[in-house]
Amino acid sequence: MSAHVAQRSLAQRIAEVPSWYHCIRLAPDVVTPGAFDTLDELARIPFPTSLRGKRCLDIGTADGFWAFEMERRGASEVVAIDLRNPARFDWPGNVDVAQRALWEKDEGLWRGFDVAHAAFGSAVQWRELAVYELAQETIGMFDFIFMGSLLLHVRDPVAALAAIGRVLRGELLSVDAISPPLTLLHPTQPVARLDVPGRPYWWALNLRAYRRLFDAAGLRTLSTGRPFFVKPGITYNYARSSRSPLLRLLERTALSRLGTLHAWVSALPGGA
Repeated sequence: MSAHVAQRSLAQRIAEVPSWYHCIRLAPDVVTPGAFDTLDELARIPFPTSLRGKRCLDIGTADGFWAFEMERRGASEVVAIDLRNPARFDWPGNVDVAQRALWEKDEGLWRGFDVAHAAFGSAVQWRELAVYELAQETIGMFDFIFMGSLLLHVRDPVAALAAIGRVLRGELLSVDAISPPLTLLHPTQPVARLDVPGRPYWWALNLRAYRRLFDAAGLRTLSTGRPFFVKPGITYNYARSSRSPLLRLLERTALSRLGTLHAWVSALPGGA
């Protein structure tokens, strides 16, 4: 098969995925049309240059960008966990029934992972697990764990981090969204807004609250970094969070030009 035909076939498989979350470079000139520019995000966080010989876990893997990057950087084994069944999401009690039904009819959730897995000839192992279900008895221990943009989606972020601590023997690198207004208005106090707009979006945390979660969960913070913006990809779907038309316009403009504000924390098991 010629390289041209193979590339066209890959493009067809990419196009068959209903929605991509990550921008993944599957070939030199082929990048998936993700909602977030993960290629740019990678350059802004302290992702280990080498993971040679390490057993790694990617939590909330979605299309698998971070799991495949672990593999590319020499990990001896990579496990990726997420939920393909939307009925198992951490739904709030006031969820819009019609919207939830649309999610639960989506049979293509995270199909991008399968396309990327095949394109890379990857050995990454997919496991259908919620973060709360992590346990040494069922999944073992890990030398490096990555968790991206998940804490805002879970009802109990402290319990989620505590579960990670049960299977962590090395380093955890967490990257998550934080609230620009709450961070600016409350630079020294941990403050969070309970979002729950009828979707699995629970928390808007300021920077101080995000960083405090790790101590509360029994982990030991190793290092932190300055907030940065994750740029939107071409399929980014703006979700309004304000009732004011003017504020919605400002939000949309800021998100399209700057992206979504994130921060990172590196942590070790408690007592390490």
